[in-house]
Amino acid sequence: MAYDSYYNDDRGTRDGRRRRPLLVLLDIVATLATLAAAVLMTIALIVPRIHPGHAWVLPMTGLVAPAIYVLTVLLLLYWVLRWRLKRAAAMLLFVLLGLGSVTLFWRPRVQRDYPVSSYGRSAIRCMSYNVRGLYGEDGRGAADRVAALIDSLDPAIVCLQEYNHGVAMRSEAFRKLLERYEAARFGLRNEVPPQAILSKYRVLRSGVVTEPRSSVWADLLVGDDTVHVVNNHLQSTGITALDNAYITGYEYLSDTAREEKLRSIAGRFRRNSVLRADQVDSIRTHLDAVPLRLRIVCGDFNDTPVSYTYRRMAEGLEDTFARCGNGYSHTFRGFFNLLRIDYFLTSEAFEVLSYEVPECDASDHLPLFVRIKKGSAFR
Repeated sequence: MAYDSYYNDDRGTRDGRRRRPLLVLLDIVATLATLAAAVLMTIALIVPRIHPGHAWVLPMTGLVAPAIYVLTVLLLLYWVLRWRLKRAAAMLLFVLLGLGSVTLFWRPRVQRDYPVSSYGRSAIRCMSYNVRGLYGEDGRGAADRVAALIDSLDPAIVCLQEYNHGVAMRSEAFRKLLERYEAARFGLRNEVPPQAILSKYRVLRSGVVTEPRSSVWADLLVGDDTVHVVNNHLQSTGITALDNAYITGYEYLSDTAREEKLRSIAGRFRRNSVLRADQVDSIRTHLDAVPLRLRIVCGDFNDTPVSYTYRRMAEGLEDTFARCGNGYSHTFRGFFNLLRIDYFLTSEAFEVLSYEVPECDASDHLPLFVRIKKGSAFR
């Protein structure tokens, strides 16, 4: 009898008894959240396939995609506990559809750490870092700090974005560092572009993919094989440090001029999303024309993994984080430390050995440090 009373209170009014008001309220809220989650998950699933020029507002979903997925999982659990199987099945469908994107944000530890010595001499150490003009967020020159980081990691291939050669040359530590590397020239005689590729391997040739040098490339001789490296710094979101402070400080909740400010932020985000998409289409054309199987594509894409930019750039390539990352990774030191907008992609001809995001305060971005090696067909 006690069981029947509890069951009917919790399930509905089949026997004429009214459900508890709190459960009714929770069900109403959960139902509204379920409808919202279904719409947002649908958008998140189609966003990477739509050029921002056709629907500019959709890319904003990528900023909160992890939160949308977590909400969907929580709603699935709620409806299972409430024994609402149809609603639970709908949420389960969205959870399964989004499962393929989970490893782009979060990857569980699935293997133990191996000592560096176990990677062998065939491991190629690589680094990608947006160095913010070699000025830290404190406004002080950061060339010494960046040089110390590179020196400690000792990568064979270094791809820098927003590189400032003039500032680098004023640092004795950075000048000594450059003596150990060959710098790609990209066909430019008297100009050092803001994207740099430094290599301990011989640079065979190099060039510019897109103007104004937001994407550059170099062919490196690694052993007996040629590796095609593309270093990118795509169009910024247009979100400034003041904008970031405004959003993360929740100032818009009390600011009387918030509508104008938020409209300005959204406008810049829209314009720059379209520019990034056009840039990645040009880079994709370049990549499709390269016959080499050994490829590295890295840099600051200024977009999330749930975006047209990421999908186009990653076509036919492997994301090193998705292969060897650990936990939730962010590469931008701002916006609540939620954004992974820097990437290191490789062709399937490479085997990914490790992926790390070292802590460093020399920029508003964090560096990527990965170890890869050529596949068996190239050994």
